[in-house]
Amino acid sequence: MKIEHYIQGSWVTGTGSGTELKNASNGAVVGIADSTGINFKEILNYARGTGGPTLRAMTFHERGRALKALALYLLEKKEHFYRVSSFTGATKIDSWIDIEGGIGNLFTMATKGRRQMPDTPFCVDGDYEPLSKNGTFGGHHIYVPKEGCAIHINAFNFPVWGMLEKIAVNLLAGVPAVVKPATLTSYLTETVVKEIIASKILPEGSLQLICGSASGILDHLTNQDIVTFTGSAETGRMLKSHSNIVDLSVPFNMEADSLNCSILGPDATPDTEEFQIFIKEVAREITVKAGQKCTAIRRTIVPDNLIEAVTKALKERLLKTTIGDPNCEGVRMGPLAGRSQFEEVSAKVKELNQTCEILLGGNQDFEIIGGDRELGAFFPPTLLYCSDPLSNKAVHNIEAFGPVTTLMPYSNTDEAI
Repeated sequence: MKIEHYIQGSWVTGTGSGTELKNASNGAVVGIADSTGINFKEILNYARGTGGPTLRAMTFHERGRALKALALYLLEKKEHFYRVSSFTGATKIDSWIDIEGGIGNLFTMATKGRRQMPDTPFCVDGDYEPLSKNGTFGGHHIYVPKEGCAIHINAFNFPVWGMLEKIAVNLLAGVPAVVKPATLTSYLTETVVKEIIASKILPEGSLQLICGSASGILDHLTNQDIVTFTGSAETGRMLKSHSNIVDLSVPFNMEADSLNCSILGPDATPDTEEFQIFIKEVAREITVKAGQKCTAIRRTIVPDNLIEAVTKALKERLLKTTIGDPNCEGVRMGPLAGRSQFEEVSAKVKELNQTCEILLGGNQDFEIIGGDRELGAFFPPTLLYCSDPLSNKAVHNIEAFGPVTTLMPYSNTDEAI
């Protein structure tokens, strides 16, 4: 079954063979993504010509009420979203962050629209400025919606949140959107958009969906459009340098790679509450969503005299993490989102292993509950150790986007900083 696009008021499929999208736990085909034959220029023109005028005619309060109604509607459908979300490898907790966290963005922007913005289609900025001696000439700035379209290119790890957090903003501002989710998990975004369209809460043309490649869409930008991107820094830099974005000064917002850290203070010894919190949070941050989060702790910076204690405590906690199909009882961590992610994380860990020691995980054997070890995308919690983080550049430049963190010792506070 082909994943569908919602464009120009209709659900359509591509005309090519497409790419199979598979269940991350067992390799079963969920659908086929294909955007062959899709006319991106017409899609953008439809957003600008159909969705834009209707949204711009609405007041901030009306847009806010629409967002609240949509949030309430989607909450009623959430169990269906949870079921589909499990195909991406997400546990119930993982899905809760993505689904209900995303819906929460709609509620938040709805509140801002109704409480912080005027009940008009525009927003007054500052005070009236008299520009002539007798007050016969003056000026007053106002904010009005752009007359273009917001193009959202999203990442695979939050197929619902990634869409809803972005469209909540552009819809409140009175601008239509074209959403292009990452192909790998686009079937979950499609599931949610089907319900959004069925609700008939949003004006026609205010939301369109492309599942699959959108190569060439930036060729049709105007200076009234906006582009947001969430994904790898390499891809983001490539898109940001597109001639239309540069020549037309199109606003381009990029959220890309991040190698976060958590530092254990020298006084946080194993007998303190802070030590226990540190261990719990490091383990949690690399196992929730199988570590596929921009906020995951990739660098665990620890006093050199506490490396042994931290290693022991982290190993004990991570070894208790039950891995498997999210639909199976007792599973605490699901697989990565797909085999492509498994291969990428495996390659990054192998690269890190050239200068770091693997203390736990990596390619070692591990148990899974349900699922298929060969066809699924299971990767164990992995703990590495870098003995010389001040000179080892790899650990500060390479991000294994999975359940992976690297222990790094420091001898004094200045070194840690």
